[in-house]
Amino acid sequence: MSPILHVLEQRLPSLSAQERRLAEHIIQAPQSVIHLGITELAELCGISPSTVTRFCKTFHFKGFPDLKMKLAGELAQKPNDNAYQDVIAGNALSKIVEAIEANHIASITDTTRLLDVSQMEQAISALCRAARVDLYGAATSSIVAQDFYQKLIRIGKNCTAFPDSHMQITSSSSLGLGDVALAISYSGETSETISALRCAKDSGAFTISITQYGNSTLAGLADIALFSSSLEEGMRRGDMASRIAQLHIIDILFTGMVSQEFEDYIPRLESSYQNVRKYR
Repeated sequence: MSPILHVLEQRLPSLSAQERRLAEHIIQAPQSVIHLGITELAELCGISPSTVTRFCKTFHFKGFPDLKMKLAGELAQKPNDNAYQDVIAGNALSKIVEAIEANHIASITDTTRLLDVSQMEQAISALCRAARVDLYGAATSSIVAQDFYQKLIRIGKNCTAFPDSHMQITSSSSLGLGDVALAISYSGETSETISALRCAKDSGAFTISITQYGNSTLAGLADIALFSSSLEEGMRRGDMASRIAQLHIIDILFTGMVSQEFEDYIPRLESSYQNVRKYR
């Protein structure tokens, strides 16, 4: 199942009756939906065109044409043979190696399919311009935030990545116009991370979120919402696939920043590399 269809299926219980009819129709007949106009689809589902438009915005599409384009792109992709594999008792180590490889490949592939290049470009430009960058995340997402922190420090960015939720609020309250806050949460519902990003937004900072694909509180709060694969299920394997997906996005953001400001950032990277070699 494509990431979009998977998310719609996951969110069915939380949708209104009209939205559920629409989601079920898309899940059952995705190929036909991409050839329909908004009025035709609304009539088939017994709802209004405005409901279709609101539904698309709820799931972070720019509109119905954007939903059709991205759904068509996913349906055209070759099915991924490397489906997520859960932990199996007594599994041979060779099988575990194969399973983890398959999970990581699937996570990166599915996340890449979900990337909105325009949103990524806006996020990269905001990070390059930022006078200061705050990074928020809890548990595994905090580790991903720390990874981005170490990258940004190497190019001379003024940034913080406090693992403590109280310090995140303290830091976010001192942000202002020209600053950026980036929050990471797989579920998009981590209360401490939401509070930190909301405080940053109230303080005037530009806000970016990284969550699993779909509607969530954190994604709805951010000025730019970036999405990772939402196909990790079962025991969640210690957040392994979701962590790899988040790191994939972080690496793209960082590489995009260095590419955009190449003449400025490359000398800083080289300087940090040489000094670490000299003083370590």
